[in-house]
Amino acid sequence: MRVELQDRARALENDYFRRRESELIERLKGHLAVENAQGTGLTCPKCHAELLEAGFQDIKLDVCGKCHGVWFDAGELAHVIVNDKEGGWFSKLFD
Repeated sequence: MRVELQDRARALENDYFRRRESELIERLKGHLAVENAQGTGLTCPKCHAELLEAGFQDIKLDVCGKCHGVWFDAGELAHVIVNDKEGGWFSKLFD
């Protein structure tokens, strides 16, 4: 019985680290996308660093490379809300 519990504990631990690694990989992919984004020539309203252009859903968002703020141009926020077909958390903010 003790061996079964140890095996179970190892399996849970491995699953935990696998999930954490996949989360970190996704986060790194997001940072890489921002780093590879093109500069817009605009500055962040919060920290005054240069804003970079990054794609999300089929729109181009302005993302700050320093404070990681995301800024929408006119009509982009409405576009994201309208196209949220799955009823995610973002559209629920405005219900």
